[in-house]
Amino acid sequence: MNFEEFLEKKEDAVEAAATPAPAVEAEEQIEETDIAESIDVQKAVVESLAADKAEQDEKINELRAENEALKSENESLKKEGVELKNEIETLKNNIQQLERKCAEQGQSLASMGDVLSKNADTAMSNKVALLDRDTDIPDRFPGETREHVLEVVAEARKKAEEEGRIRRAQVLEGVLMANESEGILAEKRAELEKLFAENANILSGPVIEELQNKGIPHKNGEEYLLPAEIIKRMY
Repeated sequence: MNFEEFLEKKEDAVEAAATPAPAVEAEEQIEETDIAESIDVQKAVVESLAADKAEQDEKINELRAENEALKSENESLKKEGVELKNEIETLKNNIQQLERKCAEQGQSLASMGDVLSKNADTAMSNKVALLDRDTDIPDRFPGETREHVLEVVAEARKKAEEEGRIRRAQVLEGVLMANESEGILAEKRAELEKLFAENANILSGPVIEELQNKGIPHKNGEEYLLPAEIIKRMY
């Protein structure tokens, strides 16, 4: 037997066993390709999820900002609602006061009408009639004549009390009680005093212009009047 041939055959068998078969190599390549593809898919999925998360975070931030804006607007509306409610209550109170005043004035007018009616029915109606006036001297503001007369009556009542003229004081007091002053004359006087005080009691251009707008003379002939004289002459 030729041992060399045996050894050569054995070595060939060993080399054949050590060399991988083509089928095994192909299978390994397929597995590597599948793994690579799987990794790519996972990367794509992760990137897609990350993009979705970023989009969701942006929407959440927008919703939070919108929610804060709505909260602020709601608080503002609540505040406006409270202010409107207070304003409505104030208007209601003003209306009630005006209604009471109108009712009181209506009663006063009714009482005055009764008095005038009684006076007109008597033989001494001309003597009982309280006042008459010259219509050629018009009022500078509504009720001016009445306010002047009532101030004169009030001053006369005070003087009568000081002098002990009880009956005169009582009669004048009755007139004042039946004819309550509106205080317009006092308001006009106070407005004029304020105008002079704010301008250091100087008849400057703006002061004279304001007096002219009110129809109040500031001169006696060619001489300028003092503020106190103007007030005394008018009110």
